[in-house]
Amino acid sequence: MNANVKKSVSIVAILSFVAGAVLIVAGGVVWGMITSQLKAEEITISADADMLAGKKVGGPFTAYAQAEVINKHALAGSEGQTYAQLGAKVSELKAAAKAADTTKSEDIAAAVDKLDIATLTQLNAAPEVITNTEAAAKAQGQRTTVMNGSFLRASLFSSVIAYGVSALVIGLGVMMLAFGFAFNRIASVPAPAAAVTKE
Repeated sequence: MNANVKKSVSIVAILSFVAGAVLIVAGGVVWGMITSQLKAEEITISADADMLAGKKVGGPFTAYAQAEVINKHALAGSEGQTYAQLGAKVSELKAAAKAADTTKSEDIAAAVDKLDIATLTQLNAAPEVITNTEAAAKAQGQRTTVMNGSFLRASLFSSVIAYGVSALVIGLGVMMLAFGFAFNRIASVPAPAAAVTKE
């Protein structure tokens, strides 16, 4: 190996060592930040979780377990209906309430849109109007619960993804150190002795 090639390989080895160290430190710092933020929230996984029940959330597996139990609770509160399904149900119930109003009052229609039961009662709306509006209000409450659960799950899943990226970065750092070690070994191989030709 001539001197120029040896020098180039040595430079690549040094750059690999530096890049590997930086990646490992960066991945470790991000991992630590995520963990400290999750622990600061002092979240305990519910007792009815499928895994890690009763543990404090402070890592990728506990964050995933809590996200799953939040989904379980949200679906239980909405009787198994999703956010979109509940939205369609609210619209249907509002339409049914307005159709049940034989007076076609704008005030009643506005109260139905606002899910304002008190105003409907004051306006002496038909019982079917009030019943459908109450059902729509209940579905809207369930929809809000499902939406909040989705936001919480998304936050926890973001943590899980960040842990995955941190692990990937640390793994890349280890690979860069391995490349640096390999290039360093290649650069340290002595040049073969020149063959002596007989005349």
